[in-house]
Amino acid sequence: MASSKSLHVVMLPWLAFGHMIPFYQLSIALAKAGIRVSYISTPKNIARLPIIPTNLQHLFKFVEFKLPVVDGLPQGAEASVDIISMEETKFLNKAYDMLDIEFENFVSVESVDWIIQDFNAYWVVDIAKKFGIPQIWFSVSSSAVWAVFGHPNKQRSSWESLTSPPEWMTFPSKVVFTSFEAKPFFAGAYAKTASVMSDIERHAKVIEGCQAIACKSCIEFEGSYLDVFQTVYAKPVIPVGFLPPVPPEMKKQTSEGEPSGEIFKWLDQQKNKSVVYVGFGSEVKLNREQVSEIAHGLELAKLPFLWALRKPMWAANDDDALPSGFRSQTKDIGMVILGWVPQLDILAHPSVGGSLFHSGWGSIIETLQHGHTLVVLPLIFDQGLHARLLVEKGLAVEVDRDDDGKFNGEDIAKALRFAMVSEEGESVRARAREMKPLFSDQELHYDHYISGLVQYLKA
Repeated sequence: MASSKSLHVVMLPWLAFGHMIPFYQLSIALAKAGIRVSYISTPKNIARLPIIPTNLQHLFKFVEFKLPVVDGLPQGAEASVDIISMEETKFLNKAYDMLDIEFENFVSVESVDWIIQDFNAYWVVDIAKKFGIPQIWFSVSSSAVWAVFGHPNKQRSSWESLTSPPEWMTFPSKVVFTSFEAKPFFAGAYAKTASVMSDIERHAKVIEGCQAIACKSCIEFEGSYLDVFQTVYAKPVIPVGFLPPVPPEMKKQTSEGEPSGEIFKWLDQQKNKSVVYVGFGSEVKLNREQVSEIAHGLELAKLPFLWALRKPMWAANDDDALPSGFRSQTKDIGMVILGWVPQLDILAHPSVGGSLFHSGWGSIIETLQHGHTLVVLPLIFDQGLHARLLVEKGLAVEVDRDDDGKFNGEDIAKALRFAMVSEEGESVRARAREMKPLFSDQELHYDHYISGLVQYLKA
């Protein structure tokens, strides 16, 4: 292998911001280590990603691939955030698969030393073999998720098998799916899509083709799960650290509006560590009932809150997005922002002390980076497993749910008050504060862990 200065790594994330952002963070880290990076995505997605720092533009470049038009995919949709329902994911998958020709053309004329790809880009495997390029799968989830789920070739017989620890787990673990999570996850993972292959089949081929696995985690937090992950997958698993974000120079969010200065004016008026930041990420599409119950819970909790609510596609207008009267009834304790907000800056504000959120891995890292208290309400994909991991480690309070997964405002309020202000919840708050040094340690994650990956790439 060539020296690190001449190494060329191609990055290929899935078309979801929970994947594209970690791939961007890893790309920046590799470029800082002197590795040349080509980051492949579509024009609209690249326009929404952070700007490449000026001092790295000679090493890091975005490569635009036009997403093919596919029947069933909404016009202009280039990421999961752009689609209306989970059903449309299969059409996004199909369009993603059709990037294979352009990808092959790109690597055929470039000198590529490594491909770092996502879990579902199975078509990269044959292309990489054709040109003799080694591959790494980059997991943007915790290692606990994959340790519990297991190798894709370990076929699960039913959704019920996902609700208890697997036989290969070497220690007691609470990281399992609930029944209402396991059923849709199992159906989605094993379902044939418009692109023929199921997610499990895609993932299995990626694992078969890769030389190693890079994982957005660290031994200090997930050592036991990392060990199981590597054993079950029978591939080298390289933790690359949490990649904790530093507030980046963002591109203008012209499509979703500028965040109002009123946010920080309001935060400045609140008591230290008193505000609950409420946000459910870019992938969760809340229905009207869910929005109503969250609103009811915030009203009942009577705690200062800042709710970043992505305007639901079912809402006729901004007023229709929230229950009637909610804004007026809570104007003295909270604020709702519809659309994009500067989340990293909000979480860094001294008035913020906790989060009510979906327990996506990226948001967990961003929140614990500041030692905030966690109240988790997982809704899709692997979020339930991340929530159980946090509860297992004494770091979060999970909102109670019915057997069918429904939640109500009373249970949201109960979880919020327990976590944020009750005497009994002090242990959760203390644990979150204890995690701040680990999750915010830039030297550990960007120097120690990234250097391990760089050494592997150079070997």
